[in-house]
Amino acid sequence: MKSFSYKIDSLTGEEYYEVYLQGERLLSNSLLNKGSAFLQEERSELGLSGLLSEGVSTIEEQVERAYDSYKKKPDEMEKYIFLLELLNRNETLYYRILLDNIEEMLPVVYTPTVGKACQQLSRIMRRPRGIYISPLNIGKIDDILRNVQYPDTRLIVVTDGERILGLGDLGVDGMGIPIGKVSLYVAASGLNPSLCIPMCLDVGTNNESLLKDPLYLGLRQPRLEGDEYYSFIERFVIGLKRNLPGVLLQWEDFAKKKAFTLLKKYRDRILSFDDDIQGTGATALSSLITAMKIKNQKFSDQKFVIVGMGQAGSGIADSIRSVLMEEGLSPKQASLLIYAIDKDGLIMEGQQLEDQQKPYAKPRELVSNWNVKDKNFISLEDVVTNAKPSVLIGVTAMSGLFNEKILKKMGENCERPVIMPLSNPTSKTECTPSDALKATGGRALIATGSPFKQEVFEGKSYRFSQCNNLYIFPGVGLGALVSQSTKVTDKMFISASKALSNMVSNDELKEGLLLPSMKNIRKVSFEVALAVCREARESQIGRDLSDSHLIALISKAQWEPHYYPYRAGKTF
Repeated sequence: MKSFSYKIDSLTGEEYYEVYLQGERLLSNSLLNKGSAFLQEERSELGLSGLLSEGVSTIEEQVERAYDSYKKKPDEMEKYIFLLELLNRNETLYYRILLDNIEEMLPVVYTPTVGKACQQLSRIMRRPRGIYISPLNIGKIDDILRNVQYPDTRLIVVTDGERILGLGDLGVDGMGIPIGKVSLYVAASGLNPSLCIPMCLDVGTNNESLLKDPLYLGLRQPRLEGDEYYSFIERFVIGLKRNLPGVLLQWEDFAKKKAFTLLKKYRDRILSFDDDIQGTGATALSSLITAMKIKNQKFSDQKFVIVGMGQAGSGIADSIRSVLMEEGLSPKQASLLIYAIDKDGLIMEGQQLEDQQKPYAKPRELVSNWNVKDKNFISLEDVVTNAKPSVLIGVTAMSGLFNEKILKKMGENCERPVIMPLSNPTSKTECTPSDALKATGGRALIATGSPFKQEVFEGKSYRFSQCNNLYIFPGVGLGALVSQSTKVTDKMFISASKALSNMVSNDELKEGLLLPSMKNIRKVSFEVALAVCREARESQIGRDLSDSHLIALISKAQWEPHYYPYRAGKTF
């Protein structure tokens, strides 16, 4: 049974929740619990008399109390656990404190700390969150989805835990990622938390250390693969369509081959997208659009090197190619400006390639005159030396890959090289901003995947934009839902990238920042959502509404963390 309903008083117009829980059950419901903020009349009506101390707090007083406790935690992991416990106890208060301190707390609730948390989630999880679907309960998916106590579900973030950040197969402990992503959706886009559910598809794990760990909470069997795996996913998607029509599904941290297969198979069947492919591509693209403004150049004036052609690398390459084609290049001409490097070196024709890599395979004759050590393995150093690129992007999770020699050559290739080491967590980054500054004499335009503090180089202070998908996916999700789009398209992500870049101020451009301040994340998500709604309208797959109408709807959809008045429902 649903735990509450949203109501509007027909006489006064007051918005309130009609609540169907009382007493301890109400206090243990994290979405409805107000703690000390329950008013005395609510306490009397909802069976809370004597269960709370007499003092009544405002949410501002609760924030002050909680933040004081947060600051006293000795390290990032303890802060993560504290915030997770607050989320489990009082979601409204959690989102208020998170939104008020988004820049400070983002590295705690998400990368890099979330990676450490996922590595030990079975040991630190006090209370399960979200929904777990496994081969053992997939036959009951209708019952599982009907048991959701929220009155409406609009968004699901789902993982199968096979490729968690740069950490690999973490099985059911990968649930920390959807939990974190839902938190970011609510904080950034303003989706009401009652609309959002994190999910984990527990299909086993091939991580031997987890299988041998007596405290591991997941299914203790090797991962489903092949037809069994895809049959399981099909039953999952059909269950969603049957029980939650119109829900937005975000695929998160699936293994490379599966991620591309699932996106291709389901993007036209259910409102869905893959943040690791499309969100990463769009965020990186926005950074590059801004870099071109600073350089006063076009994309077609550049040569791009992308190292790591998995989900992220392929998504970035596809996004860059789209803009090159907008500038008038043919698909082949655009692809020739993108040098894609994977485990076998520069991707070239004649190699065994995955479908998403094939457009970027270089003809052999292109490198025939290059000075290289091994023509069968064209290395990153070979490409940087011979092709003389102006943009270097890393998504490899290989710490230190961009060494001093490579970075210096980038500095020799052009006046303002763009260096983007995007791997996270921090321990996996291809280089540090300090490395790039020193090697290029402070001339590099830098965006990173993990957060880095500002650096002082030759007496000048430098800040760096974090190329975080948080800039893109919450607004894309909000826009897709508000526009009632039938699907999420690549054009929506391109529009989102341009809207994001347009939010970088003139002062930030002068400073060399490639993305706007995270402090404005609600405004960023609003502008991204509006761009998505417009694209859905123009593509005739979303609501045909005026800009003013869309603006009003997006504004209304952006929930602010506050307590609604409660009234007791007729049945409990």
